[in-house]
Amino acid sequence: MNEENLLWETVETEHLVRDEWIDFRRVSYRLPDGKVWEPYYNYSRRSYVVIVASDEEGRFLCVRQFRHGIGQITNEFPAGGIEINGKDGYISAEDQQVVAENAADAAKRELREETGYESDSWTHLMTIPSNATIADNYAYIYRAENCRKVSGQSLDEMEFLNVQLRKAEEIDRLIAEGEFQQAVHVLAWKLAREL
Repeated sequence: MNEENLLWETVETEHLVRDEWIDFRRVSYRLPDGKVWEPYYNYSRRSYVVIVASDEEGRFLCVRQFRHGIGQITNEFPAGGIEINGKDGYISAEDQQVVAENAADAAKRELREETGYESDSWTHLMTIPSNATIADNYAYIYRAENCRKVSGQSLDEMEFLNVQLRKAEEIDRLIAEGEFQQAVHVLAWKLAREL
């Protein structure tokens, strides 16, 4: 089958949940062989940033927080949703260009809010679909170096997290032991180590 015959055509879309956080849909598709297949579920939610940040002593800024998806407290990097035009919540695929333009600002904001640190040395490492199988949002991965403490945390009302400074070997060990549970954050670490 040649590549042009791989696209699925949307036949019908039903929005099951559509609020400020998510657009969860049941979709019918016409497959490349002409058959209609349903239901298929997908969703839109906010694209986000992940920041691999290190301080002036080379220690990495990590956060620990509860993640309701797996029901556990996780080790991860600072991260957060990208807002556009003051809009907080899911952003449609049509808005993705505007999201890309605001990603760097979101990374700086999230680092400062979650950790109280700032950096003048930023590198964009990668933009990648968060979960291409079922979602249309993207993760924008950044590296921030020589971060310095400028304030305390400024967390949202639903954020409860602790900041930890970790050596590279500690993060490697946490990943190897399955204790650094966010897949995109592990990817971010691997990309940052390649620099």
